[in-house]
Amino acid sequence: ALMWNFILAVVIAYLLMSALFENFLYPFIILFSVPLAAAGGFVGLLLVNLFIAYQPLDIITMLGFIILVGIVVNNAILIVHQTLNNIRESNMLPRDAITESVRTRIRPIYMSTITTVFAMFPLVIAPGAGSEFYRGLGSVVVGGLLISTVFTIFLIPALLSLFLDAGKALKTRFSRT
Repeated sequence: ALMWNFILAVVIAYLLMSALFENFLYPFIILFSVPLAAAGGFVGLLLVNLFIAYQPLDIITMLGFIILVGIVVNNAILIVHQTLNNIRESNMLPRDAITESVRTRIRPIYMSTITTVFAMFPLVIAPGAGSEFYRGLGSVVVGGLLISTVFTIFLIPALLSLFLDAGKALKTRFSRT
């Protein structure tokens, strides 16, 4: 049942970003960070199973995946939004705008990731009564956030550059005919 909730969370996030960006393409690029986060969540859960204690894929752990959808898109939103601002307001070329947006947004991305990871880390490693209840949620969020942040810094700018170049090529091709 929670698989459908995960899909619903992705669809709601996409529609919300589509309304905010007034475009259907940019949210699609942003949502490429979600599969990375899901893979990182499974890696985090695997590491907990190997090194700390067995943690089943229960309802609370699945809730971690749904929470992860809302958390990991923030980093990609920062990069895409700053790139669009650089293109529109500063009249920068797309590649220069992407480079500048990553340069200016990498510090806030790392700061928010580090604070979230260190805040959730006690859920993963702290022993005690009831700790096994939230250990899965913590491991999914920590693993998913770490993996998606590392790859988002490289993947989102590359995809954004690819889509902006393709859009520019399509505009010049159709403007000639």
